[in-house]
Amino acid sequence: MKTLRIHREGRNLIFGTALLLFLFNVPIYLYFPHWIFGITLALAALLLVFVTYFFRNPVRVLEIDDPNFLIAPADGRVVVIEPTDENEYFHERKLQVSIFMSPFNVHANWYPIEGQVLISEHQKGRHKGAWLPKSSTENERSLIVIETPNKVQIAVRQIAGAMARRIVTYATPGHQIHRNTHLGFIKLGSRVDMYLPLDTEMFVEVGESVRGNETIIGRLAD
Repeated sequence: MKTLRIHREGRNLIFGTALLLFLFNVPIYLYFPHWIFGITLALAALLLVFVTYFFRNPVRVLEIDDPNFLIAPADGRVVVIEPTDENEYFHERKLQVSIFMSPFNVHANWYPIEGQVLISEHQKGRHKGAWLPKSSTENERSLIVIETPNKVQIAVRQIAGAMARRIVTYATPGHQIHRNTHLGFIKLGSRVDMYLPLDTEMFVEVGESVRGNETIIGRLAD
């Protein structure tokens, strides 16, 4: 049975939202007709439910034996699977796999594979729609480079969108990382890109919906 928790990144915001909505509704209750208070109370409840729902943190544990399997790092829809020139770290052609997260998806991010973090860096940028191709190189983003036990390097890029204004990354250079562990969190609509070797075997297609730390999206070559 799956359980549902609230992500730590949302606890303070949920509490602050509840407090502000309470303070907003007190004078309406005291000085306005009850029907107006009923409407504002219902709207406040809906807003609080959405904020709480956005920061849900489902428990997902995936047990697999093959260390070369790649797991979806985020919930969302696959919008890109294509060879592209990665010019920020690898400076060579890689297979780009992009997952777009709507505001209704779980926004926790997971490590797609086990290994060691080589690079973890944040770059400021614009806030274009995360579904646009240029968002990969122009938007605010974080880059995490992972080296697998087989010495294969892959990159994961968290990208802020038009609504997403904060990227949280837990990856630290030098740390050993494991499956079923959070990589970070992105607030509101956003995107996660992966840069893989060109000979990676893909198990998903463009347009397909995936679930973070649950959907096996591909396999690195031996």
